[in-house]
Amino acid sequence: SLSSHSRPYWPRCAQAAGTSGGTPCQPEVCDNAADDDDDGLADCADPACVADAACLEEVCGACTILVDGQSRLSCLMLAAQLQDCSVLTIEGAAEQEAAAVVQQAFVEHGAVQCGFCTPGMILATLDLLRRIPQPSRDQVRRELSGNLCRCTGYQKIVDAVMAAAATLKGGRR
Repeated sequence: SLSSHSRPYWPRCAQAAGTSGGTPCQPEVCDNAADDDDDGLADCADPACVADAACLEEVCGACTILVDGQSRLSCLMLAAQLQDCSVLTIEGAAEQEAAAVVQQAFVEHGAVQCGFCTPGMILATLDLLRRIPQPSRDQVRRELSGNLCRCTGYQKIVDAVMAAAATLKGGRR
């Protein structure tokens, strides 16, 4: 178990959906889980408990979150940096109609395979489509270049983003 002085470097893995953090820590399988502050949430120092804490080195984009509407990599952020910020995770995006459109386009175009990169890709796409509602294929490739996918070869992801942009064109959702 990590000492308490190292805990601030990892996000809480049991934050509510739509806020910073990731999936609920599972104390029965996680040696680092403890409820030190009596708030009912397991505080965890294990990066395996954080949603898609893949590389922890800013290279894959799987941990993409939206901070004040802009794509950011959660693996590089401390929870203190998010104070007074609006933070949107893939769980919180589920309540947005635009996210449903993007997610459906990913499914329809085969842009979802193993699913590891999908949350980061969807959030990066939401940020892209907010800033550039009708992007070119080159803009999509450039804007999503920080999100790695080993399964699809990217063409299906670009197709999905273009389809989502076309669907959303009639009215911003």
